[in-house]
Amino acid sequence: MKLFIKLLRDIKHSIGQFIAFVLVIAVGAFFYAGLVTLSDNLSAYTKGYFQEHNLSDLNVYYSQISKQDVAELSLIPGIHKIEERYTLDATQAFDNMKASLKIHSIPVHNEINTPTLIEGRIPSQKDEILLDSHYAKEHQYRVGDQIQIRAHEKNVTFTISGLGENVEYAKKNEIQDHKTFGVAYMTEAAIPQFAGVLDYNEILIDAEEGYDIAQIGQTIEAQSKALSYVSQISKERTFSYAQLQQTIHNNQLMSRVIPLVLFVIEAIILFLTMSRIIDSQRNQVGIMKALGVSNRNIMLHYMGYPVLVGIIGSLLGCVLAASVFIPLIKASNAKAYSLPDIVFSLSFTSIIPPILFSSAFGMLSCYLSGRAILQERAAQAMRPKPPKKMKKLLIERIPGIWRHLSYSYKLILRNIFLSKSKALASSIGVVVSTVLLITAFGTQMALQKVADQMEEVNTYDLRVDYTSGITPDTIQLPSGMKSSYDLSTFPVEFIKGDDNQNATLVVTKKENNLIHFFDENDNRLALEDSGVLVPKSYADTYQIAAGDTIQLKFTEPALANQTVDMKVISISTQYSNPSFYCTPAYLEQFGIPFNTTSLLVEASSATELTSIRDFFEQDQHVDTIADKHNLKESAQYILKQNSFIFIMFIICAVILSFGAIYTISSINIYERNRELATLKVLGYQKNKINRLIFFENIILATFAVIVALPISGYMYGMVVKALSSSHQQIPDQLSIFILLVSVILAYVLTILSNLLLRRKVTQINMIESLKRIE
Repeated sequence: MKLFIKLLRDIKHSIGQFIAFVLVIAVGAFFYAGLVTLSDNLSAYTKGYFQEHNLSDLNVYYSQISKQDVAELSLIPGIHKIEERYTLDATQAFDNMKASLKIHSIPVHNEINTPTLIEGRIPSQKDEILLDSHYAKEHQYRVGDQIQIRAHEKNVTFTISGLGENVEYAKKNEIQDHKTFGVAYMTEAAIPQFAGVLDYNEILIDAEEGYDIAQIGQTIEAQSKALSYVSQISKERTFSYAQLQQTIHNNQLMSRVIPLVLFVIEAIILFLTMSRIIDSQRNQVGIMKALGVSNRNIMLHYMGYPVLVGIIGSLLGCVLAASVFIPLIKASNAKAYSLPDIVFSLSFTSIIPPILFSSAFGMLSCYLSGRAILQERAAQAMRPKPPKKMKKLLIERIPGIWRHLSYSYKLILRNIFLSKSKALASSIGVVVSTVLLITAFGTQMALQKVADQMEEVNTYDLRVDYTSGITPDTIQLPSGMKSSYDLSTFPVEFIKGDDNQNATLVVTKKENNLIHFFDENDNRLALEDSGVLVPKSYADTYQIAAGDTIQLKFTEPALANQTVDMKVISISTQYSNPSFYCTPAYLEQFGIPFNTTSLLVEASSATELTSIRDFFEQDQHVDTIADKHNLKESAQYILKQNSFIFIMFIICAVILSFGAIYTISSINIYERNRELATLKVLGYQKNKINRLIFFENIILATFAVIVALPISGYMYGMVVKALSSSHQQIPDQLSIFILLVSVILAYVLTILSNLLLRRKVTQINMIESLKRIE
């Protein structure tokens, strides 16, 4: 009990140091609890959500298909359930804008892609419709309201029977724009007023467990030769599912990488500080031994400090995560996805790893630091360590320099080189904090660079995406265009040994100057008719270089899984949506036809752009239209969705850095109490003593910064590598600006620590410090 009281007194005596320690632990616990909650909750929810509402494994599109044809296809081996529906694109006009609606019919016995009702009921009459709840909120629709849409050159009015969400549209588009795009569901009885007859143009496949979806797709295509077959897409290639799975993958990476980095830094700080605390209290250890306290109890006494810090810090970090991080996650997820009733709740078990990790490292440092002192006899431990013999410094051997230095600078240099281990420990604290600051700022700037590149790469005014089945001779072009280029997008699999990765091959003419390509040094690249451009994300993951040959398998059923070997002409830096690029001439070498799926347009003037857009909006073959404003919104969306985590990372890095610098500096002053008291007795003024400590810390900080710069580059590279994948590239180059800002902040934190520690110097008791040995 007495040792516990002593522990509390030690904490009270250095309350600032204790608080700094708690903050250091709290930062790691905060990020660990928050990121693990995000990763685990999102992964568990989506798995259950997809299963509960039976997300379709395969969507197959036709120009027209009857219920009898669907019944025949249902006999194909591997199909567990098949449903037919009619899908159409409609528009809705408002005062200052036009919105698009994707409308599906609901089968009478709906078991695939079942909707989640938010309010109201499923439509049962031909004039009723179930509306996307987010779209309804944007346009202030309620259950019972009437909504007028235009489709197939007809204006049709529906009554909203209910509001809901559907599992197939967990994410609608890149920026989750609910205002200009919505989803709705009508009854089968409403189909004839659009199609003329009760026919369908899409089937949904629920495959049996263990069956190959690609094989089922090939069989369906083979049996659809007599039907007006258009295309098909597997669940893994749908925009919503792919985006959600990529988000889960990235979150899982962040939940491992960021807390690990913070825990390692905490471990270093704890190890250094606990070692210094025990060493500075060697006389107290001797007194306890003399009073008969066992070595085991003394060791447990000092181990109680990091355990207490770990428990309080972890509790504080988890409380902050629950009150700050989790609400931010909830708000961010609500903007990014439509996942009804998802709950982000902090698990009680998330507090255990931070407590165990911090306590284990603190206890280990206590054991390694204290075992040498505990082996000494009580009288020996009560005596201070004998002063070290010091040879002349190198600067003393240089004639004319040493004698021109003031006594204060001589004192600083002698103290640094007399206690090299202490100086090194102090420097390590600044090194760690500087590395953390550079990594945090660098990651945030990397996100900014990802967003900026979207507008640098895409310089078109409009991107027009056509519906499936369009042929070049049916494309109509308006007047007023300065230039336009066709695109063809192929779903492919990148094959490397036994590893297959879903990817996209984009085909366009080499003259296309509306899409720009860059290498890792931001130099422009050009398409050539002799090979393919490979995204750097794939090149880094699979060690691909220019001149190599890669394998791509075309997964469109019409191409029958044709596999081709393509020569790599260059490696292209693509931060967002990395894709393979080649020219039509190169593609035709493999006997694969070029069919337009998109059109990039450059208008001759701003006035012409409006008329060009209006022209394409009237074209029935056009699926979606995107412009520069959409690109800018998409870039800003990337920043908004991810930056809050890294902004908190920066804030936590500052707290962690301050904690490291403050605790090390605090212990330095405590260890030098007798030396500083001697200076006060000799007549040194308070400001002069503070200036000595300040300049010494600045010298150590400068040394630490020099050491930290190369380590930071390596550390940042490791974080980027951990967060990157073949589907995601993050810039791995640190700018001079980031380094400069981080270094300045490290100095600012060092100065702030010195200012806060001035009080400790003022409170030094000269008589007590000088007579402590006696």
